[in-house]
Amino acid sequence: MRNLAILLFSLVAAGAAADTTALVDPTRPAGVSASAGTSEGAQGEWRLQSVLSPRGGRPTAIINGMVVRLGEKIGESRLVRLSETEAVLQGPKGTERLPLTPEVSKLYEMGNAAAVGNGKRKKP
Repeated sequence: MRNLAILLFSLVAAGAAADTTALVDPTRPAGVSASAGTSEGAQGEWRLQSVLSPRGGRPTAIINGMVVRLGEKIGESRLVRLSETEAVLQGPKGTERLPLTPEVSKLYEMGNAAAVGNGKRKKP
């Protein structure tokens, strides 16, 4: 019985000392740290992660893991405008625009109008 108690104690102590920093949440959005949901980012910047536009409800943004409705405050700033591609905060630093995908630059290409034609396929 005493050996069993020592074994259990050893397992509990080893489990408590185990390094859990290597565990990763597979549902966490890319580029977001575990502490991002409670305060500003490590560099003091806000990051827009998602925009929700419910029918009949106020538009909502997910900023650094926190739910912020249009007109509400996050830190010292207020969410004053929200579109499907960006959030606009107004605060002591002035106006701050948060793009939904800051690492993505959009390029628009006109394409070949002659190849597209009127949408009808020619028979071979």
